[in-house]
Amino acid sequence: MFDLFKKNENRGPKDVKAVRDTLLRFIKEEFQKIEGGEGRNIKGVNIFIGSSAGEKHIYEAAVYIDEQDKFKEEVQRIADDYALDIPDGWEMSIDFIDEYPAEALKVDLLNAAIFIRTKENTLQRSATAYLRVLNGEAEKKEYTINSADGKMNIGRGKKVQVEDGFFRLNQIAFDAESDSESNKFVSRQHAHIEWSKENGCFMLFADDGGVPPRNKVKVRSALSENLVKLHSVSIGHKLAEGDQVILGESAVLEFSYSSEENKDG
Repeated sequence: MFDLFKKNENRGPKDVKAVRDTLLRFIKEEFQKIEGGEGRNIKGVNIFIGSSAGEKHIYEAAVYIDEQDKFKEEVQRIADDYALDIPDGWEMSIDFIDEYPAEALKVDLLNAAIFIRTKENTLQRSATAYLRVLNGEAEKKEYTINSADGKMNIGRGKKVQVEDGFFRLNQIAFDAESDSESNKFVSRQHAHIEWSKENGCFMLFADDGGVPPRNKVKVRSALSENLVKLHSVSIGHKLAEGDQVILGESAVLEFSYSSEENKDG
């Protein structure tokens, strides 16, 4: 299924400069497609690298892994060359992963993929939605989320201490003391949902505990029945009516713009 990720030791650039030049050329070609002032809609560039262990040091050097601002500066120069007018504060992330996100574009001849994040025209300014617990034990059977709420954290336990020593409040909390097998695979900092003004919808993001090699976040679309796996904390998924969000192995939340509780009333 993931043939693009098979390592082929006999093809593609083998030295640092060639890998860097190939990455930058690919980004330039993608930037060329959005000439004409559309560059101001660019929010960030995500680079995903799936090199073999033997070639990882080449890719690390190619993207200046210890000085990532240097690679960002190279990308900025490309944007300037094409007068793309990228807004200040655009972000770049570089992740070494085992599986490419579905949204990312594979770079020919490299074990790498690129995703350019953009903001789209907003048609909807606010909304209320609902998350129903289909499997697992949480504080509520149904949660109400509003576009004005900000970030809504999802995890195991209400108030939990995470790796950096600080405490995190999970507004959507699976019971940490539950005997439910599904709850055991929900991380303390698994995911979050927030309203996107740019996209006019609620977005689901994986957090540190919800990306491989730890636990997982998956979404099954009610429309296409496609399964989407979240592999990066920086790329969100646009939630649509009927989407089922799978946390870990089997805890499931269903997203909807209508309340099941109101229907029952």
